[in-house]
Amino acid sequence: MSEIIQLNGRRIETDQLELRSLADGRRQISCDFKVTSDAYHDIAVLLYEMNFRVALPAKDQEFDAVISNYFTDTTNLYKGNEVADYHLELTELAST
Repeated sequence: MSEIIQLNGRRIETDQLELRSLADGRRQISCDFKVTSDAYHDIAVLLYEMNFRVALPAKDQEFDAVISNYFTDTTNLYKGNEVADYHLELTELAST
Protein backbone atom coordinates (compact mmCIF):
# COMPACT_ATOMS: atom_id res chain seq x y z
CA MET A 1 0.00 0.00 0.00
CA SER A 2 1.42 3.36 -0.94
CA GLU A 3 2.02 5.97 1.71
CA ILE A 4 3.21 9.57 1.54
CA ILE A 5 6.43 10.77 3.14
CA GLN A 6 7.48 14.40 3.11
CA LEU A 7 11.17 15.31 3.22
CA ASN A 8 11.79 19.02 3.84
CA GLY A 9 8.34 19.65 2.41
CA ARG A 10 8.85 17.52 -0.73
CA ARG A 11 6.04 14.97 -1.09
CA ILE A 12 7.12 11.45 -2.15
CA GLU A 13 4.74 8.57 -2.74
CA THR A 14 6.28 5.37 -1.40
CA ASP A 15 5.71 1.78 -2.53
CA GLN A 16 6.55 0.56 0.97
CA LEU A 17 7.12 2.40 4.23
CA GLU A 18 7.98 1.02 7.66
CA LEU A 19 8.26 3.09 10.84
CA ARG A 20 9.88 1.45 13.85
CA SER A 21 11.30 2.45 17.23
CA LEU A 22 14.95 1.85 18.07
CA ALA A 23 16.13 0.62 21.48
CA ASP A 24 17.06 4.19 22.46
CA GLY A 25 13.56 5.47 21.62
CA ARG A 26 14.43 7.20 18.35
CA ARG A 27 12.33 6.47 15.28
CA GLN A 28 13.62 4.91 12.07
CA ILE A 29 11.95 4.82 8.67
CA SER A 30 12.61 2.43 5.84
CA CYS A 31 10.93 3.16 2.52
CA ASP A 32 11.02 2.25 -1.16
CA PHE A 33 9.89 4.51 -3.96
CA LYS A 34 10.22 5.02 -7.70
CA VAL A 35 12.04 7.94 -9.31
CA THR A 36 11.45 8.86 -12.93
CA SER A 37 13.99 10.49 -15.20
CA ASP A 38 11.85 13.66 -15.01
CA ALA A 39 12.16 13.80 -11.19
CA TYR A 40 15.73 12.47 -10.92
CA HIS A 41 17.57 15.78 -10.60
CA ASP A 42 15.20 17.17 -7.96
CA ILE A 43 15.32 13.95 -5.89
CA ALA A 44 19.12 13.74 -6.15
CA VAL A 45 19.51 17.34 -4.96
CA LEU A 46 17.04 16.69 -2.12
CA LEU A 47 18.86 13.57 -0.91
CA TYR A 48 22.22 15.37 -0.95
CA GLU A 49 20.84 17.53 1.88
CA MET A 50 21.23 14.45 4.17
CA ASN A 51 19.25 16.09 7.04
CA PHE A 52 15.48 16.28 6.82
CA ARG A 53 12.32 17.40 8.49
CA VAL A 54 10.30 14.23 8.02
CA ALA A 55 6.52 14.21 7.98
CA LEU A 56 4.33 11.13 7.78
CA PRO A 57 0.83 12.60 7.39
CA ALA A 58 -1.02 9.26 7.61
CA LYS A 59 0.72 8.43 10.90
CA ASP A 60 0.57 11.98 12.29
CA GLN A 61 4.34 11.89 12.85
CA GLU A 62 6.92 14.62 12.29
CA PHE A 63 10.58 14.69 13.34
CA ASP A 64 14.14 15.56 12.27
CA ALA A 65 16.16 12.73 10.74
CA VAL A 66 19.32 11.92 8.83
CA ILE A 67 19.96 9.37 6.08
CA SER A 68 21.33 6.17 7.60
CA ASN A 69 21.17 4.05 4.43
CA TYR A 70 20.29 4.65 0.81
CA PHE A 71 20.65 2.83 -2.47
CA THR A 72 19.18 2.68 -5.94
CA ASP A 73 19.28 0.22 -8.82
CA THR A 74 20.11 3.00 -11.30
CA THR A 75 22.56 5.85 -10.85
CA ASN A 76 21.96 7.80 -14.05
CA LEU A 77 18.42 8.69 -15.01
CA TYR A 78 19.29 11.42 -17.50
CA LYS A 79 17.97 9.30 -20.36
CA GLY A 80 14.26 9.92 -20.90
CA ASN A 81 11.49 7.52 -19.86
CA GLU A 82 13.63 5.68 -17.28
CA VAL A 83 12.46 4.66 -13.79
CA ALA A 84 14.66 3.66 -10.85
CA ASP A 85 13.87 1.91 -7.59
CA TYR A 86 15.15 3.81 -4.54
CA HIS A 87 15.52 2.51 -0.99
CA LEU A 88 15.92 5.05 1.82
CA GLU A 89 16.41 4.64 5.55
CA LEU A 90 16.17 7.63 7.87
CA THR A 91 17.03 7.73 11.56
CA GLU A 92 15.65 10.32 13.93
CA LEU A 93 18.22 12.74 15.32
CA ALA A 94 18.82 12.44 19.04
CA SER A 95 17.26 15.18 21.17
CA THR A 96 19.70 17.67 22.62
